[in-house]
Amino acid sequence: MNHSRFFFRQLVTLASLALPALLWAQPAARPTGGVVNDGGGNRFGLASPVVGSDRMVTFRVSAPEADTVVLTSDFAEETPLTKDAEGVWSVTVGPVAPDLYYYNFVVNGVRTIDPGNSHAKVGYYTSTMNSILIVPEDHGPAFYDVQDVPHGEIRTLIYKSQSNGVVRELNVYVPPGYDENPGHRYPVLYLLHGNANDHHSWQRYGRANEILDNLLAAGSIEPFIVVMPLGYGRAFIDGDGTGNAHESGPDNRALAPGQGGPGGPDYYEMDIIQDVVPMIDGKFRTIADRRSRAIFGFSMGGGQSGRIGLGNLDVFSSVGIMSAGFRNFAESDIGKALAADPAAANAKLDLLWVGCGTDDFAFAGASAASQAFTEMGIQHTFVASEGAHHWRVWRRYLRDIAPQLFKP
Repeated sequence: MNHSRFFFRQLVTLASLALPALLWAQPAARPTGGVVNDGGGNRFGLASPVVGSDRMVTFRVSAPEADTVVLTSDFAEETPLTKDAEGVWSVTVGPVAPDLYYYNFVVNGVRTIDPGNSHAKVGYYTSTMNSILIVPEDHGPAFYDVQDVPHGEIRTLIYKSQSNGVVRELNVYVPPGYDENPGHRYPVLYLLHGNANDHHSWQRYGRANEILDNLLAAGSIEPFIVVMPLGYGRAFIDGDGTGNAHESGPDNRALAPGQGGPGGPDYYEMDIIQDVVPMIDGKFRTIADRRSRAIFGFSMGGGQSGRIGLGNLDVFSSVGIMSAGFRNFAESDIGKALAADPAAANAKLDLLWVGCGTDDFAFAGASAASQAFTEMGIQHTFVASEGAHHWRVWRRYLRDIAPQLFKP
């Protein structure tokens, strides 16, 4: 993806909508997103957010001409800010538990990022841009933090999808020591993202590489490769994720039934099975058999991993469905095939894992999927955890699932 062009397009949209209200007296800001105790005298500008030692968090923005400023976030209710005599709006919330969070300001009804914080989450759509709040652990690093351990690498591949007829991009995590051990072969986890994310999201916001580096250093897992593909089946390398610009096939035919909708789900399965898996086995030292392949994902990617994985048990032996469910799964072709011979399916599945936060809107669907598996006689694990539909849940799922993969 041409990220400089994509990011610029997003920022232009935001600037045209909201930044005039913020720039009337906005001093040059020092980006923080972490712990700052500047006592209000920061000579670099207006710091926001400021995390106190008591984990109370203060948000500030200079917008003297604005009539209202509201904080929206995934850690607190919508909270109005108060303006002082100099036109600086502020609010203090908390205490906030250690973790990574997302928030925005709504200035005169227009949603925007925090201009005092350079830590931003770039979504696949402009409307999903957020500022990032980092509340550090009280003692020691978090499981997703960069630690002083051996580190793997993220490698980006650009490829022509022969099944889709478009040029696409994906990321690959190779574990520490990959290049130094040319005789070693590795199992592969295919890790899928949710809607409004992309193939960089598991690295940037899921901290997948840091989590796996730390687990490897602790001896909790054996090394494996992770493939993070772009999840929209018909999107070009710099597509918009909707599939709207690419709703025809390579010969301009219309999408066949079942292939329409955002991203073309059938095209995505073809891309994974026909293009990505063979390419990864050809370019990397993989163990190229089904027992050494797993496919996991969250939200949209959870549905994709369930459909692709369970529909291709000759390719994958471990399937993980995070924060997603299936509609009428028992009546689907995949469901009917599993129900027709559950013993054969169980023999092929090393792990079928379903998990969802109890506050997640997807919890009912995830629970229904688990119930369907139970009724079919399909062995699986169902985890009902705390949390809603956000990265705090999915980071923990990856940490907990990774040690269960590729057991002898």
